[in-house]
Amino acid sequence: MKIPFNPTCLAPLIAGIFKLWTKTLRFELNGDYSPEELLAEGNPLVLALWHGELFSATAFGHTMTSRLVTFVSQSKDGEVIARVIERLGHATVRGSSTRGGVKALLQAKRIMDKENRIAVFTVDGPRGPRHQAKDGVIFLAQRAKARIVPLRTFPHKATVFNSWDKFVLPWPFTRCRVCIGVPMDVTEEKLTKDVLARERARLEKRMLELEK
Repeated sequence: MKIPFNPTCLAPLIAGIFKLWTKTLRFELNGDYSPEELLAEGNPLVLALWHGELFSATAFGHTMTSRLVTFVSQSKDGEVIARVIERLGHATVRGSSTRGGVKALLQAKRIMDKENRIAVFTVDGPRGPRHQAKDGVIFLAQRAKARIVPLRTFPHKATVFNSWDKFVLPWPFTRCRVCIGVPMDVTEEKLTKDVLARERARLEKRMLELEK
C-alpha cells in the first residue's frame, strides 16, 4: 500500500540545514554599499538577485536582516520553499511572472508598507532567460516607491549545475564575495513597453557591472 508523503514535513529539517550551511560561509563585502548603510537609510528597498545566485544571496540576506519578504512560486515545490523561508523568520508571497504575479506584487507591497520589510526579487526568474530582467521588479519598486539594490554573490568554491540559470551551490566553509551596487531609483513615468525596456536595461547593466 502506498503511504502518502507530504514533503512540507521536511521544511524544519531543510531550514536547519540551511542555517548551519549559512554559518559556515565567510562573506566578504566588496561593493558600493554595506548592509548597515542600506538599513540605516530607512527607505523601502527591493534586493535584486540573479536566480542562479539565489542560495548564497539568500544566505547572506539572512545574516543581514530578518525583515525580508520574498516571492515563491505557487507550485508544490514552492510550498516547501515557502515553509522553509518562513521558518527562517521571513515573510513570503506566492506568485511568479507566469502565475499569480500581479496579486503577489500587490501583496508584497502591502507587507513592505505594514511590516517595514525589504523585498527580495530574483529578477530573471523563475524560468529565464538567464540574466535578463523581467518587468515585475520595476512594477514593484515604482508602486512601493522603493529603490532597487543590485546584489551579487561569488563563492570561491561552488558547484555549478547544468540548469538554465547555471545554479551555483557554494561549498560549506568557502569564502563568498558579496557585491552590493548603488541603489537604483525607478522612473515615475507611466510604465509603457518602451519605458519598461529602458528600466530593465538599466538594472541589467548595473547587475552585470558588479562582476568586475
